[in-house]
Amino acid sequence: MTLFYSTSTWSSQPQISEKTKNLWEQASQKANWRIVQLPNGYYQTEFKQDEDWTDVTRRETIEGAEQAIDASVEHYSKKLEFVNGPKIVKTFE
Repeated sequence: MTLFYSTSTWSSQPQISEKTKNLWEQASQKANWRIVQLPNGYYQTEFKQDEDWTDVTRRETIEGAEQAIDASVEHYSKKLEFVNGPKIVKTFE
């Protein structure tokens, strides 16, 4: 039996591609989201990527769908905060 084991280390923060950064910027704007009602009565949240709408989540209520969008917008906004590296919260002299 052959086992393959691999490890990797980073000496600096991984670099985010420009495509990923643009996606996060679009996802952090609520204007790029919508809610559609499906034939089974559920509500689907969709995100506009370029000219296409991509389905993201399904919820039983419209309120639940809107909460999911709000949480996604907040999530991607937080990701954008750290694109340029970690945030310094305290320094010592």
